[in-house]
Amino acid sequence: MNKPKILLFDIENAPNTAYIWSLWMETTSEEMLDRSWFVLCWSAKWLGEKKIYSSALTDFPKTYKKDPENDKLVLEQLWHLLDEADIVVGHNAKAFDVRKVNARFVMNDMLPPSPYKVVDTLLAARQYFFFTSNKLTDLGKYLKVGEKIDTGGFKLWKQCMIGNREAWKKMVDYCKNDIVLLEKVYLKLRPFIANHPNINIYINNEDDKCPKCGSNHVAKEGFAYTAINKYQRFSCKDCGGWFRANKVIKNEN
Repeated sequence: MNKPKILLFDIENAPNTAYIWSLWMETTSEEMLDRSWFVLCWSAKWLGEKKIYSSALTDFPKTYKKDPENDKLVLEQLWHLLDEADIVVGHNAKAFDVRKVNARFVMNDMLPPSPYKVVDTLLAARQYFFFTSNKLTDLGKYLKVGEKIDTGGFKLWKQCMIGNREAWKKMVDYCKNDIVLLEKVYLKLRPFIANHPNINIYINNEDDKCPKCGSNHVAKEGFAYTAINKYQRFSCKDCGGWFRANKVIKNEN
């Protein structure tokens, strides 16, 4: 049985730095920009597996010493994982992580990885729920699956910018913890995500399987009706999602 490769990933990037005149309502032009952002580190894991992959600028000491803003080697490792993935999961992935890494790919003369579908847990939280906050750490608290590591705020990023090794270690640990939390939140939200990519497309099996998780541990639970057709309805006993069969139930009359 073939299942899609589902990759959970998260990136941390450096801030833009610029010359400014004030701390309030400042408008900065391109000529005032001192340094544009770049990727500091990333973490990722395959859904259901224990191993967490990660890479940071400091993993490449020679390159880092020569050019601490050169993120190409870090991105190349992430590129290979994205290239393997059928589905990518991230929190704010569509607006941030995917677009950010694409920007750095092309700026580093890299081609795009093979196409993948994206599940964005932030968009899912906004579309299918009404939580008080949709931040990943708050979702983790609401769902009782954990929370993000406290970084202490912007000073962690600032310390990384000046090469503090302890700060770099904490940054990577922070990013790795985000992946563990992301997976738990994703699995909690998944049964509610109506537009989740259909896992069954990747499975060469004619049996009725859950389109969200691919499980065949399902039960018939009444029928689903459209304006003109009737379908068998199922519930998944593994992930808790609901789905209907593809075949129309013909009227026996």
